[in-house]
Amino acid sequence: MKLLENKTAIITGATRGIGRGIAVMFAQQGANVAFTYSSSVDAAIALENELKELGVHAKGYQSNAAIFDAAQELAADVIKEFGTIDILVNNAGITKDNLLMRISEDDFDKVIEVNLKSVFNLTKAVIRPMMKQRSGSIINMSSVVGLKGNAGQANYAASKAGIVGFSKSVALELGSRNIRSNVIAPGFIETEMTAKLDEVTVQSWRDAIPLKRGGSPEDIANACVFLASDMSAYITGQTLSVDGGMN
Repeated sequence: MKLLENKTAIITGATRGIGRGIAVMFAQQGANVAFTYSSSVDAAIALENELKELGVHAKGYQSNAAIFDAAQELAADVIKEFGTIDILVNNAGITKDNLLMRISEDDFDKVIEVNLKSVFNLTKAVIRPMMKQRSGSIINMSSVVGLKGNAGQANYAASKAGIVGFSKSVALELGSRNIRSNVIAPGFIETEMTAKLDEVTVQSWRDAIPLKRGGSPEDIANACVFLASDMSAYITGQTLSVDGGMN
């Protein structure tokens, strides 16, 4: 029995890294997948085909979650195409790292908008259909940085900490409708992005982690499957750190 059989999931920012890992694993577990991407059309087409080969319905949408109306439109399109929205994974995010002395107002605003406001936009867009069907699981991607801070990432840390407070509030508001809201806080996850970094630096990061290795997108996807499935039916308002013991 597949854990997400016949459920429909929206996953934002899914053409690479963690988002892609979640999309593939959800499809392997029987979920139909609607995913968003910002610019990488070729990667989106490749992912859509890969998911369909796993025997599920899948469709990519070029959509900017940071824009309120675009999120509303996306939810309406997914309902039209898939019939339901059972799971929302707010994964889209960016970094614009700099020390507070040097960070520009624009770099602060942009990160808050893409990382935090998008979570509000999409949650707001899916709660009506979820309330109607009296079920739903919302999973928001925070970060170890949102829980303990990081020098040079004040904007990113603020956005990721904001997600935790937002998710807890949603859990309190929507629990009576059987809609759950939880957070995953990844630690150092090795993706295409980290592969470009200096190996010595990366190794020093690995050495500082109790499990002595970086995580993989699959590690995050496994936690998402758990929180999306009925296995976690009595869990809401929680933050699950998937970080090898960093926090």
